[in-house]
Amino acid sequence: MDLRALFLNDRVAAALVTALVGGGVVAAGWFWTHALSRRRDRQLRDERVSDIQRALLAEIRAHVAALEGQTLDDPQAREAMVARFAAGGHVPILPHDANDRIFRAIVEDVHILPEWAIDPVVRYYRLLAVRGALAQDIRATKDQPERATDMFRDYLTLNDETLVTGQRAMIVLTASLQGGRETVEALLAAAQQREAARITSTLPGELARLRAGLSKRSSDPRGP
Repeated sequence: MDLRALFLNDRVAAALVTALVGGGVVAAGWFWTHALSRRRDRQLRDERVSDIQRALLAEIRAHVAALEGQTLDDPQAREAMVARFAAGGHVPILPHDANDRIFRAIVEDVHILPEWAIDPVVRYYRLLAVRGALAQDIRATKDQPERATDMFRDYLTLNDETLVTGQRAMIVLTASLQGGRETVEALLAAAQQREAARITSTLPGELARLRAGLSKRSSDPRGP
């Protein structure tokens, strides 16, 4: 069969053109459908990430507010609380759970969070878990006052660390929801500046109290 004659045949040429056009349309449709599917998947993922961040932010904010009311910034007030605890005259309300219901519900999806949000969130909830375990240990050692008192001191310190970590997680999540990495970095830098200013403003007073305490002890005729 003469191939040249075959291709020059109008019917064959028309069928060939139709097949090529049809194949091109099918291929273009496949690529278009695939692109739309990927775009929809990205949108659903972004919505899921935003939903998770909002839920975590709400849970962390509620507990941080409670911690702010429990934290004692005055060292003397803290020592007075420890003394009352050691004497058995003050037993604080210790948590029975880690306040992490939302985190436990979405823990398998934590990996889809932005990289800058994962570390502060996971670190905060890890401290909550340690805090809850320590509270249980304190309750279990109520018949050993000295050990329980030492553990209570650690508990107060852990409260402070949990509060700071929770505040940082809130900053990161809020910034992430508002604008992404650049907003996160800007807010963290601003928070560091505020903390540095706070330390600068309170350090002279703390040093003065420390010197006064040392001077009082050195002048006490009874000695240390």
